[in-house]
Amino acid sequence: MSERMEKADQAGMGATGPLGTSDIGGRREPAAVRGAAGTVTRAEAVRRIHGVRRARRARGVLVQAVLLAAVVAVFCAALSYGDMSVPLGDVIGALTGGGNAGAHFVVVELRLPRVLLGLLVGVAFGLSGALFQALLRNPLASPDVIGISQGASAAAVLASLGFAVSGIALSAAALCGALLSAAVIYAFAWRRNVSGQRFVLVGIGIGAGLSSVTSYLLTNSEVTEAQNALVWLTGSLNGSTLEQVWPLLGALALLVPLTAAAARDLGPLQLGDDTAAGLGTRVGRGRLALLGCAVALAGVATAAAGPVAFVAFVSAPVARRLVPGAGAALVPAALTGALLVTAADFAAQHLLWSSQFPVGVVTSLIGAPYLLWLLARANRTGRAG
Repeated sequence: MSERMEKADQAGMGATGPLGTSDIGGRREPAAVRGAAGTVTRAEAVRRIHGVRRARRARGVLVQAVLLAAVVAVFCAALSYGDMSVPLGDVIGALTGGGNAGAHFVVVELRLPRVLLGLLVGVAFGLSGALFQALLRNPLASPDVIGISQGASAAAVLASLGFAVSGIALSAAALCGALLSAAVIYAFAWRRNVSGQRFVLVGIGIGAGLSSVTSYLLTNSEVTEAQNALVWLTGSLNGSTLEQVWPLLGALALLVPLTAAAARDLGPLQLGDDTAAGLGTRVGRGRLALLGCAVALAGVATAAAGPVAFVAFVSAPVARRLVPGAGAALVPAALTGALLVTAADFAAQHLLWSSQFPVGVVTSLIGAPYLLWLLARANRTGRAG
C-alpha cells in the first residue's frame, strides 16, 4: 500500500479522501479545484448550472410566446373565415365595438362564443391532464382515460334522458358526476397512500363500468333524444352561446389561482411521498388539493362542451417535449390544450369534407394514434404503462 501511495505522489495525483479532497504537498484541497484533466472549479460549475437554468427559462418563455401567438392566429382565423368571410380589419373593429352591423353579428354573435368556449375548454383540459400525469407519474393518467370524463358523461346523460334536464342544470350534473367518480376512484385506490399505477387501473375499470351505464341509457331512450346526447358525448362546440362561456370563465377564474397555489407542492410530490415528507410537504393534503383541482378542471370543461377526447391526454406530453426539464409544464400544457381545441374545431368546420363534425371527432383522430404509439412504446421497453 505504501508503494502505491509513493507512486501516486510521484505522479502528482495525491490520495483522495472520503469527502472528495486530496493531499497535495501536505495540504488538503477540494478535488474540484485540482488541475487534473476533466475537472472544473466550483465557481465554474456554479456558472455552468446558472447558464443551463437561464437557457431553460429562456426556452420556456420562447415556447410560451410561440404557443400564445399560434393561439391568437387560430383565434383570428376562426373569427374571420367561414361561409361569410370577414376581413381581419372588420374582425378587430367588431371586437372593439366598431364596424358594420353585419360583421358585428357574424363575428360577435355567431363565432366569438364558439371560439372563446373552445379556448377555455382547451385550457381547462390541458391543465387537468398536466396535473394528473405529473402527480400520478403515469402518462395514461388523463381524465378521459381514468374514468373522470366517463363519470361526467354518465351523470349528464342520466339527467338529460331521465329527468329532462338542460342548460346550466345539465352542466352542474356533469360536474357532480366527475367529482363523484373521482371520489369513488380515490377510495378504491387508497392503500395507506395513492399509487399512480393503482389509481389509473382502478379508474380504467370504473370508467368502463360508467361507459356501460351511458350505453344502457342511450339504448333505452328515444332516437332523437339519444342522437342529441350522442353529439354531446362526442364533444361539440356547435351552437355555443355566451351563456355557456360565462360559467366556465367564472369557474376558471377561481380554479386557476387555486391550481397555482396547490402546484407549489407538485415538485416535491413528484419525487415520492417519503422525499416530499422529508422536504416538509404535507403529502396527503397536497395530493388531495391537486387532485381536487384536476378533477374540477376536467369537470367544468366536460360540463361546458362534453368530454372532448384526448385533449388532456395529449396536451401535457407535447408541452413537456417542447419545454424539457420544466416539470409539469402547466402553462405550456394549458396553451397547448387551447391551441389543440381551437385548431381542431376550425378543421372540423372547414377542412374535413363537406360536413361539420364535432370537435371531439378531430381530437380523437389525433389522440388515438398517440395512445397506440404510447402503448407500443411501453410494451417494447417492458413497462406496464
